[in-house]
Amino acid sequence: MTTMQNEEKLLDYLKQVTAKLRKTRARLREVSERDREPIAVVGMGCRYPGGVRGPEDLWNLLVTGGDAVSGFPADRGWNTEELYDPDPDAAGTTYVAQGGFLHGAAEFDASFFGISPREALAMDPQQRLLLEVAWEAIEQARIDPESLRGSPTGVFAGAAPSGYVGAGGAEGGEGHLITGNVTSVISGRVSYTLGLEGPAVTMDTACSSSLVALHQACQALRAEECSLALAGGVTVIVHPAEFVGFSRQRVLAADGRCKAFAAGADGMGIAEGAGMVLLERLSDARRNGRDVLAVIAGGAVNQDGASNGLTAPNGPSQQRVIRAALGSARLTTDDVDAVEAHGTGTELGDPIEAQALLATYGQGRPADRPLWLGSAKSNIGHAQQAAGIVGVIKMVLALRHGQLPPTLHADEPSPHVDWSTGNVKLLQEAVPWPESDKPRRAAVSAFGISGTNAHIILGEAPATVSAEDTEDTADIDETVDEGAPIPAAPPVLAGSGIVPWLVSARGAGGLAAQAGRLREHVLADSALDPVDVGWSLATTRSVFEHRAVVLGGDHVELTAGLGAVAT
Repeated sequence: MTTMQNEEKLLDYLKQVTAKLRKTRARLREVSERDREPIAVVGMGCRYPGGVRGPEDLWNLLVTGGDAVSGFPADRGWNTEELYDPDPDAAGTTYVAQGGFLHGAAEFDASFFGISPREALAMDPQQRLLLEVAWEAIEQARIDPESLRGSPTGVFAGAAPSGYVGAGGAEGGEGHLITGNVTSVISGRVSYTLGLEGPAVTMDTACSSSLVALHQACQALRAEECSLALAGGVTVIVHPAEFVGFSRQRVLAADGRCKAFAAGADGMGIAEGAGMVLLERLSDARRNGRDVLAVIAGGAVNQDGASNGLTAPNGPSQQRVIRAALGSARLTTDDVDAVEAHGTGTELGDPIEAQALLATYGQGRPADRPLWLGSAKSNIGHAQQAAGIVGVIKMVLALRHGQLPPTLHADEPSPHVDWSTGNVKLLQEAVPWPESDKPRRAAVSAFGISGTNAHIILGEAPATVSAEDTEDTADIDETVDEGAPIPAAPPVLAGSGIVPWLVSARGAGGLAAQAGRLREHVLADSALDPVDVGWSLATTRSVFEHRAVVLGGDHVELTAGLGAVAT
């Protein structure tokens, strides 16, 4: 063998070794990065006070400065005359007569979920609500919920016992009392009804429950314990004992409103609600063609420990959970533009939280880039186990709309906070949040009366995979041409001039209602392409037994057809 042949053989060998080293390095990096992979938010569903029945309703309430606090609901059998007494020392009463309530919380289409009327009456309304918002979060992601049956989809729910026992005594309902009211079934019911086979966990850390559930869902996705995850929380106030107990502690605002970080803060306002987000690993979401609403970059959970009181907030612990969340996201305080605060409006809690934010996010920021601070509790009240998730949904919507909504009752910042110690500003009015050359990010805080704190950092989805991320992966599959153009999909329903819109439901009444809702949605947004609507209705919605197809060439004909089905 000649010297030249030996050199060529050695060169081939070195090329092979180099290629294998690149593959090994790429795989090692993939393993190490898996624990930190961003988690995509691909769907959302919610119910909150003020008639909020979905994310866009929530956005309209927030951006218009709506106040969703109202009087006690009339459908719960509360003796409001005996319950209310303006004297805070009157035993067995509450000095508050308002809150953030879900009027009609008992309404539930049991047959839609294949649940008998007797079982539905025995079910905690929290189970019913979470079923509805879970279904809607999946559908908002343009996924047919029925298609997830048998999949490793997880359910992580923050919830606590509601005290519901009222209808379990109905004839034949006793056999459903246990499953209808055990807290664990709040998440398990969703998994059972939809046929989801990933983890199903209900957790109660009080006010931080839904944010802790979200953090656990992200961890489970990164650990590949599930492929998709529903995460959120629910609270329904079935019995007024909560008002009575908090009244004795003198922690409620007399008018039922949370005046977060404001000079007029005089206690929290109690509320209820339900919220769920559908999560997926970012790489999987991109592979599956999802519309990524936002990404969760990192998060952390900790505990106050032996602080100055079981229920008292702990400033140093709040600072630690913030820094831990930033560390998990590999970000600095300057990378976050806004914080959706816990902000209950108490004279003790708000100043402690504000000082923790000033000591972390408020330091070292440019004068023209303050940390913007707000709280949705000023609009709807403190929804407890469902409070953290409403903050997440709010900030995802703010990213989508490019605007930070105002915080109510914040005309004058709290004098109990030394605002001069850092660059933090209250959102006293709406502030534009446009896209720029720097990714927009926000953080959400939730602190439980149990002492469990949670902090989540989310932001807009990266537009493309960076060169650094793909640098060493090109050799893994040399048959793939990353630069090859993707052929355009053939046009759908093109050329005929007639568009079909498919509407379906489990019953005739549901079909009419669905057609009516679709008609209202289309009329509210004239920019919707009829073909896109038809495609989405046919490919991303469940198809049920009762069906109607509306045909038309434009919005006028199609909405007229929907009106005919609706009536």
